[in-house]
Amino acid sequence: MSKRKILVTNALPFANGPIHLGHLLGYIQADIWVRYQRMAGNKVSYVCADDTHGTAIMLSAEREGIPPEELIARVNQEHARDFAGFHVDFDIYYTTHSDENREQAELIYQRLKDADKIAQRSITQLYDPEKDMFLSDRFIKGECPKCGTPDQYGDNCESCSSTYDATDLKNPYSTISGATPVEKESTHFFFKLPEFSDMLKDWTRSGVLAPQVANKLAEWLDAGLQEWDISRDAPYFGFEIPGESGKYFYVWLDAPIGYMASFKKLCASRDDLEFDDYWSKDASSELYHFIGKDIINFHALFWPAMLETANFKKPNLISVNGFLTVNGQKMSKSRGTFIMAQTYLEYLNPEYLRYYFAAKLSSTPEDLDLNLEDFAQRVNSDVVGKVVNIASRCAGFINKNFSGTLGASLAVPELISEFQKTGDEIAALFEAREFSKAIRLIMSLADKANQYIAEQQPWVIAKENPQAEEVQTICSTGLNLFRILLIYLKPVLPVIAEKGESFLQVKPLVWEDAQSLLTDHEIGRFEPLMTRIELSKVEDMVEASKESLVAEEKTENPTDTAAKTALGKDPISAEIEFPNFAKVDLRIVKVINAEHVEGADKLLKLTLSLGPNAAGEEETRTVFSGIKAAYDPQKLIGMHTVMVANLKPRQMKFGLSEGMILASGEADKVFLLEPHEGAEPGSRVT
Repeated sequence: MSKRKILVTNALPFANGPIHLGHLLGYIQADIWVRYQRMAGNKVSYVCADDTHGTAIMLSAEREGIPPEELIARVNQEHARDFAGFHVDFDIYYTTHSDENREQAELIYQRLKDADKIAQRSITQLYDPEKDMFLSDRFIKGECPKCGTPDQYGDNCESCSSTYDATDLKNPYSTISGATPVEKESTHFFFKLPEFSDMLKDWTRSGVLAPQVANKLAEWLDAGLQEWDISRDAPYFGFEIPGESGKYFYVWLDAPIGYMASFKKLCASRDDLEFDDYWSKDASSELYHFIGKDIINFHALFWPAMLETANFKKPNLISVNGFLTVNGQKMSKSRGTFIMAQTYLEYLNPEYLRYYFAAKLSSTPEDLDLNLEDFAQRVNSDVVGKVVNIASRCAGFINKNFSGTLGASLAVPELISEFQKTGDEIAALFEAREFSKAIRLIMSLADKANQYIAEQQPWVIAKENPQAEEVQTICSTGLNLFRILLIYLKPVLPVIAEKGESFLQVKPLVWEDAQSLLTDHEIGRFEPLMTRIELSKVEDMVEASKESLVAEEKTENPTDTAAKTALGKDPISAEIEFPNFAKVDLRIVKVINAEHVEGADKLLKLTLSLGPNAAGEEETRTVFSGIKAAYDPQKLIGMHTVMVANLKPRQMKFGLSEGMILASGEADKVFLLEPHEGAEPGSRVT
């Protein structure tokens, strides 16, 4: 049978923050699938890149005082490091800010234009008069026009689920500057997506997507597709549209094209790869996208329509993973469950996580829960207690009593045959991305191998005759069963497999090696392949991941002390060491809303903006402050001040207060601290 030629891509992580465990779910899933395909003898190219364009990148670089190119270059190195740390083995990890991507984006745009699939018209948008820029929905907030809930984004309301245009918001404000936006006209370019409705209805039901995903897309298709705005106005970090001064490709136009550009870059370094063999419309190769469920519409509606028009190959399959929860809840910084890749690697073996994800992953876009207690128990029981245990039980007898040489014959041929025949079923499950079912089947075999050794009790026989042939046969059989299990687990646990190959003194194992056996073969000394997870290490990782590391001491909390001192509530009488003061995280904030608190004599409720977070979304905090006697709440809106950002949230009678603003004075003579003009929300006070 001829071997398949496969191109696999992963969703492009946004170059605006570090990789966390939620990200890793989809990348580990794809890497396992790629490793299985390579073990099966197929030719696989595996590519990925950073998604580097957009307003959020531009603003992040601006806050750091560096060019966007410097920011994305640094993040690219960090992302590549994190993926390598979890043994995600890309053939190339590239960037969308590349010559290859620019050329490919311009080519596809021109083909769309030549096919009369680009419309041009003037639209009215909200404009930030302070930043001199148009605002996308994510950078506008205001009151929902339907239910009146404040602080809703410019496209939908989280409270009543209404959708609307940003121009419909009441009392809108820019999350970038806090200014009230004005309406302004601009010419934009649109991809005529509705013309592809019939094609997309057929294609999304062709088996390229899981039924649950196709059903979700059917909701959009049945409701009627809208033309897709593919342009953005300057200032914008991205590729300028050819012939259109001050107009840029929207990031989601060139981001998926980054798959093609990354592969093109890979082809330039390899003699055995041709771009057209994988991307031309009639290419016999296979194209697979692994993505998260939050970007389905871009990959399964916009992208195939663009590829169809530009005469390129559409994907054979789009594998969609769900979100990651930890201990049954959304990942949380305050609980320490929003865990960064680097933090995990400081405490735990990456293959622990690879195994646990594999043990729970399927081909459906269901969310996956990382229960930390179950995580430790599952890995310790399965990998260490079952699989590694087989080798550790048998290797000592072979090394000590038989000069490290396996016997010339093996026992229980029926059991060995069952192990080998089950390989076809396990392979089919890996192919279908039903990893959890594959793991269950592998562990059922491991149970049988351990049962065989326990029943034969080679240690009992060896007491009477250490060099009994029966001991050699039992242990040689056990190690052959271990070797087959190692083959089946190699896509999931590549480092353990490599250590096992070294111990067995064999070449890198491939899938078909399960059909052969090792007899009269010399092995090496056994070294532990994996140690057990220590719960204390898991707990340390969680603690290290908490956003607010406020020490609970017998004396007064130093953070509280420092905050009170800054507020003038406590005279400078008790000195603190610098490390304690350094724990206080002072940030510039902007007051975006202020209101009286019903039933409170002294308090005002303030909504404070810390600017965009790592995901480019505005981060806000609610703070209750006793400044009512000194300030009219309406006059506070738009004002910049300083807050203690890492103060432990305090549940008050009127709600949760998530920090403390800094002021001096007392009663009606209180003055908020104001930074110098130009200080940006979110900036650290140093």
